[in-house]
Amino acid sequence: MPIANIPEIYSQEKEVSGDLLVYDFKMTNDVVKSKVNLSMNMFSFLQVGKKQVHFADTSIAVNSKQSLLLKKGNWLWTELLDTEAIYYCKLFFFSEEKLLEFLQKHTKSGSPHRDEIPYFVIENDDYIITFLNSLSVLNTAPSDYTERLLLVKFEEIMLYLLSKYEQKFEFYLYSLISKEVSPFKKVVESNVHSNLKLEEIAFLCNMSLSTFKRHFTLEYNEAPGKWLQDKRLQRAKDLLQEGLLKPSDIYVEVGYNNLSNFSIAFKNKFGISPKEIY
Repeated sequence: MPIANIPEIYSQEKEVSGDLLVYDFKMTNDVVKSKVNLSMNMFSFLQVGKKQVHFADTSIAVNSKQSLLLKKGNWLWTELLDTEAIYYCKLFFFSEEKLLEFLQKHTKSGSPHRDEIPYFVIENDDYIITFLNSLSVLNTAPSDYTERLLLVKFEEIMLYLLSKYEQKFEFYLYSLISKEVSPFKKVVESNVHSNLKLEEIAFLCNMSLSTFKRHFTLEYNEAPGKWLQDKRLQRAKDLLQEGLLKPSDIYVEVGYNNLSNFSIAFKNKFGISPKEIY
């Protein structure tokens, strides 16, 4: 039985941010106990058919009246057609980074990190049905707006489920956060939005620059320079969209020595200058 790496097999079909992805999954043949390596947390909004997921020490089965929020990990799942000989669900993937940003923005930082079972059952209602219909706009929206729309939609469904399930859902969201982070990753990710250079971050990791680069590529499957630049430019974009700071206020904070270099890198990344956002 081959292992399906999800959402990687879907994200190749769409040019979207690696932090958020919506995918329409349809099939016309029953799939029994497929092996799945789920590398991101995932909403499975079931609309037609049945689904059963097997975890290490439990399992859950849902029909089209329910949906699931699944924790990333290695799971077995079974997908069954309904009487119309079709199976259909909308999958909404989100990174831990986006989850952390949401929790910091909308919940109390002191919420306990309880160990929960690796799934949360969602009862489909009129609001969720309307929400799922609204996701179809992402297929027709200009690509420049897709990433922003995804973020808005992610916050919308998370806020709605917080209001619907209250503390139970909040505790579950905190349980999705990785408890074990390697010292290397801890240093890297705590300095993502700093203005430190690669050599300086390597020093904090007690590594030479060449060793740091090799280790980084093994951990993140990407060169550190590009990874850090993308993260910092996205942070700059988020700050500018809030409308409180000018490009001249933030370029040092996101790792650039002068405004000109920052503006060039920003335009190369997003196709517009930082002044056009502000």
